[in-house]
Amino acid sequence: MKKLESTWYNMVLVLTAIAVLAGAALGFVNDATKGPIEALKAQQLSDGIKSVLNAEQVEMQEPETWTSEDGKTETVVYRTNCGIAVKAQDANGFGGKLTVLVGFDTEGNIMGYRVLEHSETPGLGAKASFWFQTGQKGCIVGLHPKKNNLTVSKDGGDVDAITASTITSRAFLRAVNAAYAAIDTPEDAQSGASQQTKQNEKEEQL
Repeated sequence: MKKLESTWYNMVLVLTAIAVLAGAALGFVNDATKGPIEALKAQQLSDGIKSVLNAEQVEMQEPETWTSEDGKTETVVYRTNCGIAVKAQDANGFGGKLTVLVGFDTEGNIMGYRVLEHSETPGLGAKASFWFQTGQKGCIVGLHPKKNNLTVSKDGGDVDAITASTITSRAFLRAVNAAYAAIDTPEDAQSGASQQTKQNEKEEQL
């Protein structure tokens, strides 16, 4: 087979062919994995809702979704026969956006929570996954966002912050409060998270 002459035109032709083939391969892989990934996310969400509501089976209504005015966070309410699960976010964790799923009973008491996504420091901010659970130092399970001050004790609240991770703790609790706001005052759900962020901008520097 004759060797392809090394000219500018031939190099462009080869690179173009490689790019087309690579793009086609990536597209194929994306299409092949998209379905399984979405199914996995749906299963994880379903398992999370059962976990935060302490239920083995739940019957869900159509979810209600709000996006903050700045477009940075989203709140989703899942009403079920066992209580209400809310997915809420705070954009100002130490490492970025922090997403939580919080379960509430019919009176608004916290039944449980799960951290769905975070970019916090391993061994520090990442402790949010268990620091606020039942039996832990910063436990919020059983508390009510209106009856209890769900801010860190350093700010005059009722919750002990994660050791050396006050910023993460504040972000986590803002997300929990945003979750409650979505079921207590739905009309404020769209802007609640961003308003809380503005109110705490100075505190985040401490």
